[in-house]
Amino acid sequence: MLGILEQHWNGTLLTDVETLLGWASTMTWKGIHPVVTLTEKIYEKGISLTKKAMRGIEKRLERNPLLPKWDIFINPN
Repeated sequence: MLGILEQHWNGTLLTDVETLLGWASTMTWKGIHPVVTLTEKIYEKGISLTKKAMRGIEKRLERNPLLPKWDIFINPN
């Protein structure tokens, strides 16, 4: 979906958070508007899931066979 967003803002300079959120909230993909929120949480580096926990996450992921590393649909719970 990042490619769709890049096409939508079409080279606009994203100089501040408000501009970025504005552009992101007005895009559509397959007729759907994304839910856009700003997260200011700082995530720790080096934290990883156990293999067992990751298997639960993997069940929710649908990978595009042409771009499995980059194009992933995450099914909600």
